[in-house]
Amino acid sequence: MSKGLSVLRDNHQEIYKGLLFVIAIGLIVYLFPKEGKFKYEFQKGKPWLHENLIAPFDFAIEKSAEKIEDERELITSQKEVFFTLRVDVQAEAVSDFRGRLRAQLEQRSDSSTAVRDPYLVDLGDSILSSLYSQGIVRWPEALDPNDWPEVSLLVGGVAQDVRPSDWLTIRAAAAEIDRLLGSSELNTEWRNLLESALLERLEHNVVYDEETTMKVLESELDNISLTRGMVQRGQSIILRGEVVDEDRFQKLSSLKNQYEANIWAKSNYYLIVAGQVILVSVVLLVLFLFLQRFRPMIRADNNQIGFILFNIVLMILMGALLIRLAPEYLYLAPFCILPIMLRAFFDGRVAIFTHLVTVIIIGFVAPNPYEFVLLQLIAGIVSILTVTNLYQRVQLFISAAKITGIYFISYFALAILQEGSLSNLEAMYFALFAGSGFLTLFANPLIYAFEKAFGLVSDISLLELSDTNNKLLRELAEKAPGTFQHSLQVANLSESAVSEINGNTLLVRTGALYHDIGKMKNPLFFIENQAAGMNPHDDLPFDDSARIIIEHVSQGIELAKKNNLPDRIIDFIRTHHGTSTVQYFYRQYVKSFPEKEVDAAEFSYPGPLPFSKETAVLMMADSVEAASRSLKQPMAESIDKLVNNIIDHQMEEGQFAQADITLKEINVVRKVLKKKLLNIYHLRIEYPE
Repeated sequence: MSKGLSVLRDNHQEIYKGLLFVIAIGLIVYLFPKEGKFKYEFQKGKPWLHENLIAPFDFAIEKSAEKIEDERELITSQKEVFFTLRVDVQAEAVSDFRGRLRAQLEQRSDSSTAVRDPYLVDLGDSILSSLYSQGIVRWPEALDPNDWPEVSLLVGGVAQDVRPSDWLTIRAAAAEIDRLLGSSELNTEWRNLLESALLERLEHNVVYDEETTMKVLESELDNISLTRGMVQRGQSIILRGEVVDEDRFQKLSSLKNQYEANIWAKSNYYLIVAGQVILVSVVLLVLFLFLQRFRPMIRADNNQIGFILFNIVLMILMGALLIRLAPEYLYLAPFCILPIMLRAFFDGRVAIFTHLVTVIIIGFVAPNPYEFVLLQLIAGIVSILTVTNLYQRVQLFISAAKITGIYFISYFALAILQEGSLSNLEAMYFALFAGSGFLTLFANPLIYAFEKAFGLVSDISLLELSDTNNKLLRELAEKAPGTFQHSLQVANLSESAVSEINGNTLLVRTGALYHDIGKMKNPLFFIENQAAGMNPHDDLPFDDSARIIIEHVSQGIELAKKNNLPDRIIDFIRTHHGTSTVQYFYRQYVKSFPEKEVDAAEFSYPGPLPFSKETAVLMMADSVEAASRSLKQPMAESIDKLVNNIIDHQMEEGQFAQADITLKEINVVRKVLKKKLLNIYHLRIEYPE
């Protein structure tokens, strides 16, 4: 039991790292759409590059979406239009007409009224009955009567075919009244009276029945057959090398849909989930091996590993939701935001490799995976190449514009390659790409949020920290002005050298500015802050002097933590002297006490050693810059000798044994330091008095 606990305690970091990967794999597989994947890729108009394909089972040939849409449009254009006959309108109209007419006649006092009353009523009844029997229709604005030579009229719930041209409109009915009364024997006075009473009671008795029309139309649309035939098991679908024409494309698409629908049967479910787990595990294992081989410092940091995995899962979540809910909008997702965010915390290789891993995983379930992976990979590479200075606000806008442009160009080229024409270019894709480019602009707020959540430091924060108006740097300039000037020179030297070996220039510059802040505790004990003829070390034993010098590292770490400097900056304070020895006081002690056995550890810095290009370059630049101030004649030869001696001595002590810097890069740093020191100590001409 105790042995097991001991193993857990000694390996808890690795166990935690493994747990992070297991959780990531589980979440990704859980997010995957529960659909099978057809194992063949094919494109219309391209040759079939796989083996001869024989139907593994009977399946129906599905109609294309365009064909189904054409049928829907045809049925809609030829739909059956229904009108309803309102049988109650005629009876109400006749009754109302009689009442209105008698009321008008009663107001007249002449003797002819009594004679004309029955005749007028009967004539009006006859005209109304004739009009309503023919039908008075109200056409909806959406329908043109000329487009419908025949419609269905519902009379008592029974439909009968009629010609709408036989119907009257209100205007036509009024004209018919005028015609009929004009042919009667009535004089103008009685004709006008009767016409007025009839016109007042004209009403539509044939109305458009939209509810019945749409119900019948929907029924007909629902009955559209989605298939156009069958392929029998064992029947040849396509042979290797044959072109995927329209007919073969529909057969292949139908087989794909049937295959993916059937593959997730309960009997296959767990087996296929196991396959997904294996695939995702292999891809994430590749990422892990990349970090272990090329970025061991990231691989060793569980916080950074967790940050990378979190972002991968976040991108896959976004992609999986779109694939499940609206796959046609998949390209709206700003997948290029991932490499941009990672580039703010890591180098470009880590960012692009992580992006590649992410789009490959999403490609397992994305429609048209080849097209998806290709477009996202190209756009991701462009995003890394264009976002070099993310701390410049305009840079993100430029990068978003370039990403959108490369999406446009890549899609345009793929469409031409696949279709052989411009007719199938879809404007929607260009809109989606533009939206994706716009959403990339949200990288900055996300970087800030992740920086706080995971305790990381981005280039934007480094830029803020490198501002010499920063409180801590102002304090250094006031309390230890010589150290501040030394730090500025070291920052310039380090930045130039790291730039030549493709390191993080902003990180090394910021680290160089803070590497000696511990000297603020006892500034006068460091020669760059001492006035002429004044050295407090003269009154101290050599071992005490060495201890004060060495303590500026631990005091700097303490001060940095107190001021909430990020660990990536504190690493420069920890490592800028490595495990080197305070040579001057060590040699003076040995010389003064030859009979004593000297413990070199008392005169050595505690370490750790530099572990990266940036920390290694800072060590070189710090030592070289400090030593160069002791040169009485800083000529090219003396500077060359000084730089070589210092760096050679550091290499002999093994100070760079843990840094991921090559001998070639060290030699490049030598050349840069020599060149910069010559520029700093250049000779000036003597001006005549």
